[in-house]
Amino acid sequence: MNSLPPLMTYGLMLSILIISMIGFSKSHLILEYSHYPYREKRQGQFYRWLSCGFFHANWLHLALNLFVLYQFGSTIEFIYKSQFGFYFGGLLFLSVYLIILVIGCIPTYFHYSNNVNYSSIGASGAISGILFIYVLYYPFQLLYIFGMVPIPAILFAPLYLIYSWWASKNPNDHIDHFAHFYGSVIGLLLGLIIKYGV
Repeated sequence: MNSLPPLMTYGLMLSILIISMIGFSKSHLILEYSHYPYREKRQGQFYRWLSCGFFHANWLHLALNLFVLYQFGSTIEFIYKSQFGFYFGGLLFLSVYLIILVIGCIPTYFHYSNNVNYSSIGASGAISGILFIYVLYYPFQLLYIFGMVPIPAILFAPLYLIYSWWASKNPNDHIDHFAHFYGSVIGLLLGLIIKYGV
């Protein structure tokens, strides 16, 4: 099993890479598929809750998300395959990822549904959820803030939630901090259900 590649993680990464690259040169697609609560409410375009996670603003945004997805997604995919079998475990991982992505958009939808100027893209909400599932399995593994400052995962997680909540209430950028916060919480809940059956 150790020698088997994390195919679902690779598939997600490849899909995100290709779709994001297309979006870089065809900006009208980003307008059509971004998370845009104002249009979602008025035109029923709820497909955006899924499609927004496959587009990114620039190469740095894309590279960071792909790196974090590979780092933590491949580990969780392996754990699920080890526990539930190659096929079901892989599908479970993919399903969990997509559920986090979609449900993580809902709080932002309610908060910004009357703001015609707000939209967001990126996979970081779903990836935050995968990261929190990782924390369940490896609570004392060192994570690195800004890639430099080591901190145990069990301490990193609440600090990340506190920051995401604060940033969502004090917006001064175009980052969907609601998706980060709620994606993390949803990932944690799904991870607990899968790990402990609670």
